[in-house]
Order: sequence, then C-alpha cells, then structure tokens
Amino acid sequence: MLSTEDRPDLQNETTQEIIDRVNREAWKDRRVLIIGVTGFVGSWLSEILSSPEIGARIYGLVRRQSNPNLVNIEHVLHRDNLSLLKGDLHDIGSILTAIRESEAEVVFHLAAQSFVPYSFASPMDTYVTNVIGTINVLEALRLASHEVVMHFAGSSEEYGLVLAGTEHYEEMLRKYGAILPPPQRDEEGKVVAETPVSETNPLRTVGTSPYGSSKRQAEDACRTYVSCYGSKVHLTRAFNHTGPRRGNEFVSSEITRQIAMGIKHGRKEVRLGNLSSIRDFNDVREIVLGYLLSIEKGVPGEVYNLACGRGTSIGDLLNLALNTAKQNFQSIEMSYRMDESRLRPTDLPILVGDATKARNDLGWQPVIPLERTILEMIEYNVARV
Repeated sequence: MLSTEDRPDLQNETTQEIIDRVNREAWKDRRVLIIGVTGFVGSWLSEILSSPEIGARIYGLVRRQSNPNLVNIEHVLHRDNLSLLKGDLHDIGSILTAIRESEAEVVFHLAAQSFVPYSFASPMDTYVTNVIGTINVLEALRLASHEVVMHFAGSSEEYGLVLAGTEHYEEMLRKYGAILPPPQRDEEGKVVAETPVSETNPLRTVGTSPYGSSKRQAEDACRTYVSCYGSKVHLTRAFNHTGPRRGNEFVSSEITRQIAMGIKHGRKEVRLGNLSSIRDFNDVREIVLGYLLSIEKGVPGEVYNLACGRGTSIGDLLNLALNTAKQNFQSIEMSYRMDESRLRPTDLPILVGDATKARNDLGWQPVIPLERTILEMIEYNVARV
C-alpha cells in the first residue's frame, strides 16, 4: 500500500506529462488573455501555459472584488509571465481594456455559471452570465484594434437529450410529450442510437438544463460572429472533466471529498443523488491540451468534441473511488446513502462522446486513466478536509 508520502509528486508528474505534449513553439511568448483564470479549468490552463517550459505571457481577467478568490492560482502568482487584470464579464468596456492592456493574441473564454443544479434555481443569472457575457466578449473582440483569436469552451450539456434507441425514445416521449428534433430511424423504423455523440448530433432543448441551453445559445452567438464578422472563434464541446481543484458542487469532487472525510475523520457514508446517470469523464489537463490544439489546428466556427468515448455511471465512479481509496490509504468501509436534495428536476441519462473529429483534425488523444485522476483528487482532498 502506497501512502501519499510515498508518492508526493503524482499531481506534478501528470501535469508535466501534459506540458511535455504541448507544442512549445506555438505558445512561447504568445500573449494570452484568460477570462475565468481563477476557475477550475482556467487555473490549469494558466499553470501549464505559464510554466518555464512553455513560457507564454498570461493575463488573467479577475472580477473586481475587494477580496478575490485566488486560491486556485496562488501557487503560480509568483511567476513573472503571469499578470492579473481587473474586469467583469458583464462590462464590455473592462473586457476591451483588458484586451488592449494585454495586447492579447489569443483569448480563452472560460468564465461561466457552470453548475447545472444552480442553473435550475437561478436560470436568469445563468442565461445572463453565459449568453450575454459571451456576446460581450465577442463584441469586444470585434471592436478591438488588432485581430484576436478566441476559444469558446462549450459543453456536452448542449446536446440535451441523447437517445439510446427505440425503447428509450418511447420512454422519453411519455415523459416529455414531444421531442424535437425527432430521431433518425433505420429501414425497420427503429430509432437509431445516438451514442456515442458526434458533433452532428441534434442539440435538443428537451431534457436539458438552463445551463446546457445557455451554453448552446452562447455557442450559436460565436458561430454568428464567425459568419457575419469573420471573427476567429474556435469551438470545443468538452464532456465531463475533473481533477484536483474541481469545485465540491460537482459529483466527482463530492465523491472524493466525502471519501477523504472517511480516510481522515472516520466518516461512514457517502451521500449522493442519482447514481444511474452515465457520463464521459476526462482529466482536466487533457481538456486543456484540447483547447490549445483547437487554436493551433482547428477551423474557426467548427466544433470539436473532447471526450474519451467511455461511459461511466455515477455508481461505478463511486465504486472506483472507494476501491482506489482502499488500495492507497488505510482501509475504510463506507456505504452509499441517497440524498434527495441532490436530485435534479431533469437529469440526462447518458452523455458519452465521439471525439473522432478531434483525433483526426487536431491530433488530440486522451491517455490519462480515470483511476489516476481520481487518486489525485482523493489525495488533494485528504490534504484539505
């Protein structure tokens, strides 16, 4: 059994593996503005691009607050090639100022209201932040005095209801009454399964969340700016991604946090909502690499799925995390308990992606195993609970 002390640099080793796969010539000394730099993905993007090996010039847009939350990036703030600028997604003037002061060549727009359950409770805030906020960034780039390339971080939640076959379609039809656009059928009249999901799959509002709907509308605005104004906007739809620093409101973090509580404080239960949903889990650093490759090799206005293509149910993810904890820490016994407060008004049954296009066009291929990511998350939470 290996303890955390026996393997103190696992997180750094994984990050270094990604750094070694980045095209350094494409990013060295490149001026990059990250909107959402303090967030989960933004912190990893800034850490990787500002590393001594890559050496990009990073400017992070931070909301105007008396006490901004910098915990995700505090370990890289000492780097000379990382600077923070004050601004707000709702204030187009501040975005224009940040573009001018940074002389940005590339903008990564990662800021969003990204927690699906919160979007049900506060749909207006979700739509304003994700749709109007994105349009503010697009308009700022259109008005900028120099050409700027932008990456928009889309989401697999944009696909909405994905149909697994005839039986699933009939079940969903009874639930929702109407499903548009309707599914394709084969010669025998059976519904053609839509998994794994490719970029040409229908984007269905039925069954999705205000979050998924808002990201779809924001992406549509991006494509409009590409076609109407010639904006250089690169689009990806990342499927579920996780890793150290993921907010505890997300299921993978909540699982590993509660297991860390069992390891350190003897907690006996893991309380979660629906365990049957199937998702395509990826390491956040693989997703960052996909974002970089979309800028390097992607076509503006085209969409690229970032997914491993393997479905894992929340129940299987829980079992994987529990087994990983038993193998690497003092043995613990924890049981699952349903927490109805974590159930959503609608929950997409399955989201597994087809990333063939990203593999062929961008050369993106995820290799970090989920088991390793989960172990790093457990270690991360053990050090903090």
